[in-house]
Amino acid sequence: MERRGFLVGSMVLGAMAIVPSEMFAVENRRRFKVIADFDIKYDEKDFPAKLWFPLPYDSDYQKVRSLKFSGNYDDSNINSDNKEDAKILFASWKKSDKKKTLHVEMEIETTYRSVNLKYIKKASSKNLPIPASVKKFLEPSSHIPTDGKIKEIADKLTKGMTDRFQKVQAIYNWVTKTTFRDPKVIGCGVGNAGKMVESGYFGGKCTDISSLFVALTRAAGIPCRDVFGIRLGLSHFSKALGKADKNGFANISTWQHCRAEYYIPGIGWVPTDPADITKLELVEKLNYNDKKTKELRAKYINSWEMNWVGFNWGRDFVLSPKPEQFPINMLGYPYGEVDGDVLNYYSPRAFAYKITSQEIK
Repeated sequence: MERRGFLVGSMVLGAMAIVPSEMFAVENRRRFKVIADFDIKYDEKDFPAKLWFPLPYDSDYQKVRSLKFSGNYDDSNINSDNKEDAKILFASWKKSDKKKTLHVEMEIETTYRSVNLKYIKKASSKNLPIPASVKKFLEPSSHIPTDGKIKEIADKLTKGMTDRFQKVQAIYNWVTKTTFRDPKVIGCGVGNAGKMVESGYFGGKCTDISSLFVALTRAAGIPCRDVFGIRLGLSHFSKALGKADKNGFANISTWQHCRAEYYIPGIGWVPTDPADITKLELVEKLNYNDKKTKELRAKYINSWEMNWVGFNWGRDFVLSPKPEQFPINMLGYPYGEVDGDVLNYYSPRAFAYKITSQEIK
């Protein structure tokens, strides 16, 4: 593979709102030990290398209880020096023939995240102003346009509506009904909402489907964002949404998953996951109106099952320190460069890395 050309097209590929704790349905506090090992591979014998590894953010529903890392790198640091405040572990190696290794261990605690619909609807009906700090999540980007066909669809879906949550519900219902999971798409997909509607092909994976939801919701005047992260283990709803062995262990190297959040003034950020509706349908061979699909649709308009951890919501931003190729479309995967060539982060074996998770009972 010509690494320098890897996903060049896809590369063109904040602080949490404070919400009163009584608004959340709290259940299933869980703890996971996550280990990531890197042994960077390249065709040449002597080469320099740089690695950016996304780390989880801390919030009410997920916390990094411990973090340590080691390796034979020449330089390393943890930084969030980028416009999305994405927390990143950076490591670099000078040109040499030595192995380039990094070992990361984290202990992560999560809590099921659900915002009570009664509170959402009550706050939404008041039509409160959007805080200035949140308005950036109304803006378009190269992968998330808010004009053209996106705007036409959003206007049609929300015609005559003034309540923000009613608009979100209409868009969510349309996205989960119209899209489908396409297993042929590489990784999580590129998440180009404009290209999706222009082509009329609504198949994709989590980043594609979440980005379509984000674009339509922004076009309807409601702040919204993708949230990139990784599944950690067993789902209590369906093995299609996360699994582990009998001891709670899982190889999660390819389990990256993109979710979404929308903002309701008076509440803050509300979790949602339209993409997992399509994954459930595909894996369990269900239809849109089957009982189990309806149950998940009702849950995921305002909740996340936390067998997953979020990293960031960055799109089209520049990593720090500045890489050879920028901006990067998203940072849900480890990102590495060797002599300016982008390593194939969709292939753990080629990169090479391995990420595992052990649930701690």
